[in-house]
Amino acid sequence: MSVYVMVNGIPGNMGCMVAETCVARGLKLVPYSLTGEIIEEKEKVVAGVKVELLKPSTRENVIADVMKRYPDMICIDYTHPTAVNDNAVFYVKHGIPFVMGTTGGDRVALQKLVEEKNHPSVIAPNMAKQIVAFQTMIEFLATEFPTAFSGYKLSVVESHQKTKADTSGTAKSVVASFQKMGFDFSENDIELVRDEKQQLERMHVPSEVLNGHAFHTYSLDSADGSVHFEFQHNVCGRHVYAEGTVDAVSFLAEKLKEGKARPFNMMDVLRSGKMR
Repeated sequence: MSVYVMVNGIPGNMGCMVAETCVARGLKLVPYSLTGEIIEEKEKVVAGVKVELLKPSTRENVIADVMKRYPDMICIDYTHPTAVNDNAVFYVKHGIPFVMGTTGGDRVALQKLVEEKNHPSVIAPNMAKQIVAFQTMIEFLATEFPTAFSGYKLSVVESHQKTKADTSGTAKSVVASFQKMGFDFSENDIELVRDEKQQLERMHVPSEVLNGHAFHTYSLDSADGSVHFEFQHNVCGRHVYAEGTVDAVSFLAEKLKEGKARPFNMMDVLRSGKMR
């Protein structure tokens, strides 16, 4: 089955990597990409395909023709946190199935939009299957053993490349699970490390991946300080997210073919056993 994908967020690093991974995995790259109004480039060659970049001010004039040429395409979104909700409205308006890899935005409004319209989509704060499994484990702990860490204190530190504009969606999701366990801890309490000197010396991020990494540490300490638990996941580079994104596209394409498409998350993809 040929699957056409429109990767939005080119010429960004993540958008380009996802596009290259799609082609490497046998998906067909649509030669158009939604991009930001401030982007000066008009086109970008990715994986041997010349991709025309469409700004918010011009996309409505072009999308009908794009959809006519690629009627069954699926959009992948790796744009900017500020564009999340506007892009989702655009996809729903035009009936385009999508995978939302971009973090940030109003996630409650995003989820409400796709659920009210029963719009085919995969939305998740993280596309890496191993981290999705970790999130599922913490959520299981919160559901099955909510008092296991009563009286403990939680601290969360996350380090990403200095260009990341928002707090990690993964960290927010994990914190939401810990909140179910009674921790008095909000998203605003998450410590963001964006200074490269701290990333090198404190977080021990390898210098070669400063421009693309995700180091997270979740620490739980007993009230008297005698017991310490620590959950950590450190990702160097972006490839693991790109692979998971392509898994999500393949999963959604299969559901569309079966006539069973609806809003999904990465836990649905993981449970399906379709992830490589």
